[in-house]
Amino acid sequence: MVARIGISLAAGVVVTFALLWIMQILIATGEKALVDDKDYKFVDFVRVNRDESIEQKKVKPKKPPEPDQPPPDQPPPDFDSADPSAQGITIGNVSVDTGISIGGIGGFDNVDGEYLPIVKVAPIYPRRAQSRGVEGYCILSFTVTRLGTVTDPAVIECSSSLFERASTNAVVKFKYKPRVVNGEPIDVPGVKHKITFQLED
Repeated sequence: MVARIGISLAAGVVVTFALLWIMQILIATGEKALVDDKDYKFVDFVRVNRDESIEQKKVKPKKPPEPDQPPPDQPPPDFDSADPSAQGITIGNVSVDTGISIGGIGGFDNVDGEYLPIVKVAPIYPRRAQSRGVEGYCILSFTVTRLGTVTDPAVIECSSSLFERASTNAVVKFKYKPRVVNGEPIDVPGVKHKITFQLED
């Protein structure tokens, strides 16, 4: 019992002196750090307000000259029979050998003959091409069905891709008198057509 108490006291004395010695070292090094002159550099950040507003130049179209007299009331336009030359668009002529002989009592449907164009719809001039002043043409191939409608339109040649969609949308609205063989209307594949886009001067 006495030996155990003696050992505990000895260990406590050793630990106490060790702690005191460590504290002395910390105090000595702390005083040196406080009195040590060091050259400190400070960086000052200045935030500059950026002008985020971007001035955009707005292009205004030219104002058309005012007419001398107010235009008369006009009926609504009929797009199916519109004049293509009024829009600066030329729809090529279709060269066909009609070979139609109007004889007997029957109508056209019972007489052999080639297909004939009945309605040609002028395409709408693409806005991007018009704003850039681009002119050109498109050659398309399609099938004239036995009902006189147009199917399977395909662009064979086009001076600019800007005209492809407008040309395709126009030819699918064309109407034809179908080709008649032996008194029966038939489909005519591979019909070619050229549409020219020109701006008015």
